[in-house]
Amino acid sequence: MSSTVPIAVIGLGYVGLPLAVALARHFPTIGYDVDRSRIGELKTGHDRTGEIDAPTMSDSALSLTVDAAEIANAEIYIVTVPTPVDDENQPDLRLVEAACAAIGAMLKTGDIVVFESTVYPGVTEDICGPALAVASGLECGRDFFLGYSPERINPGDREHTVDKITKVVAGQTPEVLDRLADLYGKVTSGGVHRAADIKTAEAAKVIENAQRDINIAFVNEVAAICQKLKISVHDVLEAAGTKWNFLPFTPGLVGGHCIGVDPFYLAYQAQKLGHDPQIILSGRRLNDAMGDFIAGCIDENMSGPGRVLLLGLTFKENVPDLRNTKVIDVIGGLRDRGHEVLVHDPVADSGEAERFYGIPLVSSLADQTDFDAVVGAVRHDEYLALDDTDLGNMVRIGGLIADIKGLWRGMTLPEDRHYWQL
Repeated sequence: MSSTVPIAVIGLGYVGLPLAVALARHFPTIGYDVDRSRIGELKTGHDRTGEIDAPTMSDSALSLTVDAAEIANAEIYIVTVPTPVDDENQPDLRLVEAACAAIGAMLKTGDIVVFESTVYPGVTEDICGPALAVASGLECGRDFFLGYSPERINPGDREHTVDKITKVVAGQTPEVLDRLADLYGKVTSGGVHRAADIKTAEAAKVIENAQRDINIAFVNEVAAICQKLKISVHDVLEAAGTKWNFLPFTPGLVGGHCIGVDPFYLAYQAQKLGHDPQIILSGRRLNDAMGDFIAGCIDENMSGPGRVLLLGLTFKENVPDLRNTKVIDVIGGLRDRGHEVLVHDPVADSGEAERFYGIPLVSSLADQTDFDAVVGAVRHDEYLALDDTDLGNMVRIGGLIADIKGLWRGMTLPEDRHYWQL
């Protein structure tokens, strides 16, 4: 792969931006996004997702644009747009289809279009290929070619970054596979795995997150059993974890754009093929019900409806991403049971919280006192730093300190407050 080959990355979110910055170290790379404010922020060196720091962003050779015409000279297009589900938990491919329409309008003979977005097996070749062909007037597999390399971005993870992980790659032809293996091999020190074909690479990605979802569902079910036994699941897992081959999964809320979504893509394709994906959908149902279950546990440990301060709204610790956060289910469950709920989150964007969920965030914990309950919902560093005095000041005498994530296990808490943990 020549270091002069121009590359375009379509979609500059949690996945696309780190990839584009990494590519720009080796190839002339342009990043395209339809969000004008996003591009404006990135040009000033600010990444609202927190994945790329300001000095790295400012020093990058990456070009940025909201004008699709500016990516027309690329020879390799890499699509990293989101693939959510709709209200019925069915795959929503509109953003992928829009990307195909935009790329197809400028596609040239010899170009390669690579998809990193998580999809069910068959989407790249059965949906994207024909869409690109219609938009371009070219023949897929002869005039232009397809590739797939599943993203493995873990938001907030500074160890398993795109330039260190193993990249799975697949190409429509052996020659395309060679080119993509060379391209990604230059980007990452973790090496490249050549998948047997595109469908295999698509399937590998979607089962990665489905596997985690099922394992978390198991420990969530164990947590529910432990609640009836009046023991802590965290204590149980700590003891079980001393066995050498025990898998270290923890219970909680399964949200975000990957684990809480991708299993539905696999289940959708399985059902189309006439297979009933019982384990996959059972895990999804259990995990999706966890928020209301936790709200019920908190309610049972309170003396009646009261004022609740909930700490954390994002789907993951120390990450500002609010997409598909299941903390919202805890909030809804508490409100349905008559509680007034205030929410604080030190890393979430207050404007996004209002727009997405209609929730105004408490700006500071400094003057928050006399609550009937404080709920630790997300394992943010700021909440881990709270001590017994901080928690005692927030909760009235006789009130509840509810710990969903094991934030304050082992802490000596005020005796005149109640402590509940999942």
